[in-house]
Amino acid sequence: MGFISDQLIQWHKTSGRHNLPWQNTDNPYLIWLSEIMLQQTQVSTVLTYFEKFIKRFPTIDALANAEEERVLELWSGLGYYARARNLHKTAIEISKNYDGKFPSSFDTLLTFPGIGRSTAGAISAFAFKKKKPILDGNVKRVFTRHFGIMEWAGKLSVEKKLWEIASDNLPKTNKYIQTYTQALMDLGATICKRSQPLV
Repeated sequence: MGFISDQLIQWHKTSGRHNLPWQNTDNPYLIWLSEIMLQQTQVSTVLTYFEKFIKRFPTIDALANAEEERVLELWSGLGYYARARNLHKTAIEISKNYDGKFPSSFDTLLTFPGIGRSTAGAISAFAFKKKKPILDGNVKRVFTRHFGIMEWAGKLSVEKKLWEIASDNLPKTNKYIQTYTQALMDLGATICKRSQPLV
């Protein structure tokens, strides 16, 4: 296990977040839904929406069978409505072509609307315990600061370098991938914040 992953896993035991409603589960539907909702949105905002959403649409099939208008109504206030439309499209595709069961193949996940490399990595890690890197905004911030990268994280060459860092610092075994991935997200969200970081 690398230095970063080892330290983060230890840190998460005492300082990470453990009781979010989409944690402590390997249900890929709940994990996928939370990942999409958390794009560009704070956890505090997502909490209420997530609970209401899964109450109305507890399964992929329930979401797939809903009218898009109903989905958008429940999404109202979260913004970035393309996320909700892609969520609905993906649910329909999984319900129709995969018998309502979320596929575990990373490459297959990438073919669904609204699922990019980082989201596919998070689903793979949390739902299927696969050793895949993530690189959302929180993680980019952690890595650029830790490795002293001064250039804009969205620059193509910088993002390529960050993906290499993300891959190189994965735990050596799949056993810790869920904790490590959550720890990275938590560190960026609670300590290594965009403004007024705690360290």
